[in-house]
Amino acid sequence: MIRKPVLRGSGMTSDRTRERMVQRIRQQGVVDERVLNTMRNVPRHIFVDEALSSRAYDDDALPIGFSQTISQPLTVARMTSALLRTGVPEKILEVGTGCGYQAAVFSTLVKQVYSVERIGALMKLARSHFMKLGIRNVRLKHGDGYSGWEDYAPYDAIIVTAAASEVPRALLQQLKLGGQLLMPVGGDEKQALQLVTRTAEGSVTELLDEVKFVPLKAGNL
Repeated sequence: MIRKPVLRGSGMTSDRTRERMVQRIRQQGVVDERVLNTMRNVPRHIFVDEALSSRAYDDDALPIGFSQTISQPLTVARMTSALLRTGVPEKILEVGTGCGYQAAVFSTLVKQVYSVERIGALMKLARSHFMKLGIRNVRLKHGDGYSGWEDYAPYDAIIVTAAASEVPRALLQQLKLGGQLLMPVGGDEKQALQLVTRTAEGSVTELLDEVKFVPLKAGNL
């Protein structure tokens, strides 16, 4: 059984506030109880600046510095649910660690999470959050997300939390056959969440929601 974070808050970060967030997510179509329980148990307020903690359980993306954001809870829930539709991945790669919230959500559901972040300061911030919550099944790398993390490939699933004009070939190659990659694809004006399944003949793509993510950038900072 994957360990669940248990750190609680008070006031605007209380269990009651979290439950309201979960019910909003349910009302907007995410009904997977595994995902809803995880959203209930992972303390989102730990992953945002203290000055924004009163907004942590609103359905909003919030700034985390370096022109990056923590995705809105509904988006996190939908992306998590999409990668669980055909079963629970054992090993998942995340591209774009950010503050670590999406990785923390997956850490309660899968055996091992590998996560790549190009901004070194954000990677250190995420690590501090994982240590605070006692999360030990997330491994971090400071690197270029376009290159993925070949050392631990192939992955059962890959999630990319930034948008690119097309799915990077290196990431598709790091999926096992039958594995799925989920990422936003498009430019500044229009993006669509794509679920790509790797097959022996190539890949099959399913279009999901319209979304708005920061761009996926190459290189390290």
